[in-house]
Amino acid sequence: MTPAINLAKKNQVLHQVLSYHHDPAVASYGNEALDKLKLPAEKVFKTLVVQLDTKELVVAVVPVLGMLNLKFLAKTLGVKKVLMADKVLVEKTTGYVLGGVSPLAQKKRLRTVIDQSAEHQAQIFVSAGKRGLEIGLSAQDLLVLTQGVFASIAEVR
Repeated sequence: MTPAINLAKKNQVLHQVLSYHHDPAVASYGNEALDKLKLPAEKVFKTLVVQLDTKELVVAVVPVLGMLNLKFLAKTLGVKKVLMADKVLVEKTTGYVLGGVSPLAQKKRLRTVIDQSAEHQAQIFVSAGKRGLEIGLSAQDLLVLTQGVFASIAEVR
């Protein structure tokens, strides 16, 4: 069990855990999950951590086939600039390794913005806190558990 799965259980959130064998040679963790689990692309989301110009870290949850628009996110958060956060800082702050960063149950709670494309989905999949492990839950439950907000922050490739 990971902290993410434990959080869902503790809050009695209806969820599904899926696993697959992670290939260390694969560079795109989200695409690997999509390919190996044979899930519809619009239901799989990746967790990205960014750093604001104020030095605050923020979580962005975007479609796996989409791309985070840093300008949209900056506007949503009311800051001038947003950059992808340093890998070491992400792992230290969240308690998860890259490719396994879950938006749920991070070591330090970070503000979370979920792309609006998830808002009305009955079930979406995000990392469960380990490479090769996904958790499916409703977007509304993800919103509540992360105390996040929905906003238009992604562009579909």
